Amino acid sequence: QVQLVESGGGLVQAGGSLRLSCAASGRTFGDYAIGWFRQAPGKEREFVATISWRGGSTSLTDSVKGRFTISRDNAKNTASLQMNSLKPEDTAVYYCAAGSYSRIVTDYNYWGQGTQVTVSS
Repeated sequence: QVQLVESGGGLVQAGGSLRLSCAASGRTFGDYAIGWFRQAPGKEREFVATISWRGGSTSLTDSVKGRFTISRDNAKNTASLQMNSLKPEDTAVYYCAAGSYSRIVTDYNYWGQGTQVTVSS
């Protein structure tokens, strides 16, 4: 059992940066891969990034490669998504999830409440 809470979202101008944080409670955070997904109004939830149990492997969707970085600190029970060079099309609610190392929504068992990221042009 893992409980996740996202924070760090907000309003930023195009070209700016935000760092999202995922804080976990429970005693098994390190047993799960962590994924970040996003959902824009009227659109389905889409994969953004994932990091493996130990943090040795990462995968990012093509549209954010070179701009976003995913990381985790198991000792602190936290995971982060550093977002640079933000674009208006990055606007969405961002969700942190715990589960299997995967790009697929249904492979994740636990989800945070989401944090809004809005990028203005």
